[in-house]
Amino acid sequence: MDTALSSLSENATRLGMRLQETISEHTRDLAIVGRSSGASYFDSSDLRNIQRHLDSNHDREKLEAMKRLVAMISKGRNVSEFFAQVVKNVASNNLEIRKLVYIYLLRYASQEPDLALLSINTFQRDLADGNPLIRAMALRVLSGIGVHMIGSIVVLGIKKCAGDVSPYVRKAAAMAIPKCYSLDSSHFSALLPILTTLLKDRSPLSIGAVAVAFNALCPDRLDLLHQHYRRLCRVLVDADEWGQIELLDLLARYARTMLSKPVVEKLETEVDTSSFGPQNISSEEVDPDLTLLLESSSPLFQSRNPAVVLAVFRVFYYVGPPSGQSKAVPHLLRLLHRSPQIERVVLENLAVVGRESPRLLMSSMNRFFLKADDLVATKRAKLRILVTLVTPENVQTLLREFTDYVEDTDDAVVTDTIYAIGHCAQHVPESTESCFTALMTLIKSKHDVTVSTAVIVLKSLYQSQPASMDSAPTFAASPKIISRLARRLDGIKHPQARACVLWMVGQYAPTTEGTKSVIPGVADWAPDVLRKAVKSFANESSAVKLQTLNLTSKLLTLAPTHTTLQLLARYVFTLARYDLDYDVRDRGRMLNTLLAGLGTGITNIEEEGRLGGVVLRREQVHLVLFEGKGISPVGLDRGPKNQGPIGSICLITGKGIYGDRALPEWPDEGTDPSLRETEDDHPPAPGYAQGASSRIMQGFGSSNMPSSSHPPSPIVLTPTGPRGASPAGSMPRQASAPVNKTPWKDLDSFYAESEESSEEEEEDEEEGEEEVDAGEEEVGPSGEGVVLSARQEESDEEDEEEYDEDEESEDEEDGMEGSDLLARHRS
Repeated sequence: MDTALSSLSENATRLGMRLQETISEHTRDLAIVGRSSGASYFDSSDLRNIQRHLDSNHDREKLEAMKRLVAMISKGRNVSEFFAQVVKNVASNNLEIRKLVYIYLLRYASQEPDLALLSINTFQRDLADGNPLIRAMALRVLSGIGVHMIGSIVVLGIKKCAGDVSPYVRKAAAMAIPKCYSLDSSHFSALLPILTTLLKDRSPLSIGAVAVAFNALCPDRLDLLHQHYRRLCRVLVDADEWGQIELLDLLARYARTMLSKPVVEKLETEVDTSSFGPQNISSEEVDPDLTLLLESSSPLFQSRNPAVVLAVFRVFYYVGPPSGQSKAVPHLLRLLHRSPQIERVVLENLAVVGRESPRLLMSSMNRFFLKADDLVATKRAKLRILVTLVTPENVQTLLREFTDYVEDTDDAVVTDTIYAIGHCAQHVPESTESCFTALMTLIKSKHDVTVSTAVIVLKSLYQSQPASMDSAPTFAASPKIISRLARRLDGIKHPQARACVLWMVGQYAPTTEGTKSVIPGVADWAPDVLRKAVKSFANESSAVKLQTLNLTSKLLTLAPTHTTLQLLARYVFTLARYDLDYDVRDRGRMLNTLLAGLGTGITNIEEEGRLGGVVLRREQVHLVLFEGKGISPVGLDRGPKNQGPIGSICLITGKGIYGDRALPEWPDEGTDPSLRETEDDHPPAPGYAQGASSRIMQGFGSSNMPSSSHPPSPIVLTPTGPRGASPAGSMPRQASAPVNKTPWKDLDSFYAESEESSEEEEEDEEEGEEEVDAGEEEVGPSGEGVVLSARQEESDEEDEEEYDEDEESEDEEDGMEGSDLLARHRS
């Protein structure tokens, strides 16, 4: 009795402790859930408990500690102090804990290589784990530790996983090859055979990772893809999205290296009223293997991943014929409405198309008109595209658009728009007057950036015209435009714009003969501009000072005896002599010496020390100043400085990044197509199905059938007697075998003769009963085949009648020949 009470008391105590532990665990879980979702893992106030939890015997506490560590790693906090405790949990049986441990080791293994080596044995054991997820994770961590001394072990692990039955593990093996190669390039000879093996993988899950490994290990060894090219083309649709991108890039480089360039032959020309003149009717000759690539990648235009669509467009643009390029553009335009970020990337790539093949975008010009809610980068990209589409037919439409875009709130967009107007005036002569009218209207703007940019563009347009005295500008209103700019000099604050105004005033200051002016030979507004520039000379930028010196020299050359001009020139050259900028000093000294032959008296060569040389006459000085180089014109094309191919990240960042491999040039002649032939490309022989059916039918025959050297004749299973003939065409027969061509009877005739045939069969069965019991085989009189006798020791008439009734019912239902039904019945 006492023993029972003590046992009951002990069990109650254990149950109470267990309940208390369970309640405490649930209380902690409820406290975590009560706080914000996931926020508790980012709380680093109780780090002292993490080490205790990592050393705990409960998986729940270890899992919570690892979640806290990974959360703090995501915030950028250094938690490498727990490396030793984390390594001890690398062999945990809990899959969730092991995943987090692997993430932690990938982050800090390179900082603690000695401690990381302690877990190598565990990873090697995990490579043979029954769970493919564990095998893949072990190889990923083993290859990502970054310890040089385990390079050989990593190679062995990759080789083992490359032959794994799971495609997920083979994918991990392919992704480990670039890591191992970057860790130690001396393993190239060992990794190349592994990569060759992985290229034979037919799983769509791993083939994308194999392409990544190929591009990292041996991107120039495209000869290794000969036997796999067609299979890779066919598996494109089934690969994962990012694997499709890598495969498309790899196959495009292979096509540009190993295949022939599409040949376009012009047949005749049709007159077309489009902006690009007559259209040529042509025929295209495309390599069959190149056609296979284009047809296999064409369905990917419908992919939900914009990167895949861009990769397919890159293939069609750089590899396909011209007809394929025009068909691919609408698929890329479809991405413009996905998101603002995607729109910007697509526009940068379409800008490349606009520069190289504007005909592809001409029909979609209105898709590139600016919207008020567009990003600044998007607006600038659209402007660059619209500039490439300018033609005499649409220039007026685009000018109206550009005039509206000038009112944009962003200065960069305004600047690009004004440059676009100047581009129209420069490349479409018919629109010159309209463009100059628009630019002169912009000079009246109160926006400083608008005025300064308009002046710079006007100066560039003027400078692109003949600058000699004998050849006047082609613009009829040039003197009026220059005079209006001269009057607005005080309102122009931008240094480059002020320098441009001073250059234009000096360049077009000379007047023609017969023109009345205060100073003979000099426009009336030019001396006043010089007065304003000299007045503020000390406070101007270096660019304005240089142009002020040029303006002074030009006006003094036109009127060397004018006293006011001489005084202004002497004052300017004196200031330039002591300027802080060495360029201004050198320019002032050079011009002062150049004007020595004019006899103006502003130079004092004796003070500077006379050097040997030639003193130029006034005509020569005039030729140097007015027909010299002047200042270099500002380009009106606002394209990006770093231009890359379609699909290059350089188009977005402006800097070249590793991986932006340009496609090679087309070869003079493609490689032999037989190099790409495999067994999959050859269809089965026509007699394959017939031979297979013969082998299948032979399997139903007797095992003791005598063999012969020639192919056996088909076996016909048929009862004896008159019913031995098979329906015509029911079985294929060899020509060498004699055939009893008994006509096939219809259903009524069959029923009419059924009773007679049954009686004859009964007589035949009675006569051949002894042969049936002995199990002998006889050849029919017609020689058609082998008659299989029944292996029954006792048979009666009832069985035969049942057999006949069953056979007739089956013939009626299925329409099958009696021989086959007999064989089924006997089996």
